[in-house]
Amino acid sequence: MPEVPAEPGLVVEEPGTGFCGAVIRCEAGTVTLEDRFGKHRVFPLEPRGFLLEGRVVTLVRPAASAPRPTRTASGSVAVPQARARVARAGRIYVEGRHDAELVEKVWGDDLRIEGVVVEYLEGVDDLPSIVESFAPGPDARLGVLVDHLVPGTKEWRIAESVTSEHALVVGHPFIDVWQAVKPASLGIEAWPAVPKGQDWKTGVCRALGWPAENTGAVWQAILKRVGSYKDLEPELLGRVEELIDFVTGSGGA
Repeated sequence: MPEVPAEPGLVVEEPGTGFCGAVIRCEAGTVTLEDRFGKHRVFPLEPRGFLLEGRVVTLVRPAASAPRPTRTASGSVAVPQARARVARAGRIYVEGRHDAELVEKVWGDDLRIEGVVVEYLEGVDDLPSIVESFAPGPDARLGVLVDHLVPGTKEWRIAESVTSEHALVVGHPFIDVWQAVKPASLGIEAWPAVPKGQDWKTGVCRALGWPAENTGAVWQAILKRVGSYKDLEPELLGRVEELIDFVTGSGGA
């Protein structure tokens, strides 16, 4: 006497009444069938109570499907009720407040679980002195995210000057972290080109008709449109993940 889960859409016949229909609902002790005319009938889930393709079967309530794991904004599997870890000695530095806010928005849950603190430099010019003052070591790794890290640039030369094996400097190619947000997530076709020598944020705002006199408010509006890693360009995603792995890697606790 085979047992068959009463999954929605399964077509069976109740032999006592001859009613044939598809399962639309299965509750404790009963199953509801719908025939081809849309008529519903409720029957008890009794042993050997139905015919499936001419065979006598016992319908049983389907097993509850396992809940899909909840994910953080970064795409990692969320750890329910996880406590924030005590902060590591290691740190991640980013160039400015906007960078820090974007990293917090997408990776904040992961960073708290790992005990990684994010601070900002307020400009890459101070990087060598910050690294020297931080004195990275096996138990205090330092990761740095640099904007516009392109060969031949000032940023590139400064990053190359950091040689400690316990410090990792990586970067993205964007002039500003704003560009790491996908244009489609903001409802624009592309980030506009801004003439060299002009303040990039101001130029962008003017080109797009955004309030150029308050780029801070514009950034907050951009940040609200970022719901998860899916709203960010892969050039940024990979670098942040690389830094988190470095700071939390073996010997970095």
